[in-house]
Amino acid sequence: MRPFEGIRVLDLTHVFAGPFAAYQLAVLGAEVIKIEPVDRPDMTRSEGADPELNAQGMGLAFQAQGAGKKCLALDLARPEGQEIFARLVQTADVVVQNYTLPAVRRLGLSYERLAELKPDLIYCAISGFGQEGPKAEHPAYDTVIQAFSGIMAANGDAGQDPVRVGPAMVDYGTGAQAAFAIAAALYGRAVTGQGRRIDVAMADAALMLQNSGTMQTLSTGRCPRPHGNQDPSLAGYSAYETAEGTLMIGAYTNRQMASLMRSAGRPAEAEAIERTPRPEIAARRTWDADILAEVMKTRTAAEWEDLLNAHHVPAARVRTLEESLDEPHYKARGAVQEVEGQRLAVAGFAYDHGSPGLDRAPREHGADSAAVLADIGVSAAEFETLKTRGIAG
Repeated sequence: MRPFEGIRVLDLTHVFAGPFAAYQLAVLGAEVIKIEPVDRPDMTRSEGADPELNAQGMGLAFQAQGAGKKCLALDLARPEGQEIFARLVQTADVVVQNYTLPAVRRLGLSYERLAELKPDLIYCAISGFGQEGPKAEHPAYDTVIQAFSGIMAANGDAGQDPVRVGPAMVDYGTGAQAAFAIAAALYGRAVTGQGRRIDVAMADAALMLQNSGTMQTLSTGRCPRPHGNQDPSLAGYSAYETAEGTLMIGAYTNRQMASLMRSAGRPAEAEAIERTPRPEIAARRTWDADILAEVMKTRTAAEWEDLLNAHHVPAARVRTLEESLDEPHYKARGAVQEVEGQRLAVAGFAYDHGSPGLDRAPREHGADSAAVLADIGVSAAEFETLKTRGIAG
């Protein structure tokens, strides 16, 4: 049994952050019902690397966090749609939404209104800047939050313009924070019987994703500076070109740095590093980096990875995502699973029993509308009427 079996989640989110939060609840067993407008499906349904899937409304950008969910098409802008949604809320444990504040008011999706229907409801609102504060009503996407939060300014090479982080790390980091907050609220409800309103802001999540830098800046007033693949203090915590490929080395401690130097055939440097107090290790950076830059060219990145890992030095050949997904390690971990012929990344953790898993592939827009509404007493004939009128689909 997975931890959230028996929990019903109404997922009113779109794009990445909100859908990913609901996806993480789904892989843990929750019944997640994704609710989309009848005439305006989640925009990611038409986005991704496969044009044919985009045309079918099953874009890979949607599928990435669409599995494990039922799909209901419902017009919340009309009174009949709102009445149906109210009936669904009474059967639910969690509502997740990432509408703008004006849309929440217009569609009757406020926590206050929904809590009247279900007093112990867990209600999670996800937005760019949160429900309170001077920027609460301002729009945002991942890259905008990267710019606002200081992530872009800390990324890239020294002396060059700020660079956005390529993957949507703020979106997915926000989704992970939201899923954690919902899980904690469900535990709290189990203890106290009380519902809870959760306010998740991408801008807040961005601070947590750079927490050590946030702490440094709060304490000293000096923010981290971009340094690309070369750590400014630690030669062993940097990237090097090899005889073939680029190697990222993660020798952070003095012991790891000494093991690195021994593996590189430089025992004298290893002994010197072991005698060097940690605060003084940065003074060796240029010397050690010159040695490593020369030695690394004597083997391929793959060979260095095997050798250094065998001596407990963190290191990895820089791979593309395609190469990474072919690694036996990922196949052994079960981080990627197959459901109904579709392979998807599931979760970043496993349990000894009841681990994250998928029981359904991503579904078409409105694929489960009739079944979901039948569960709250809408007959087949009533559904056809709702469908004809464009209230459900």
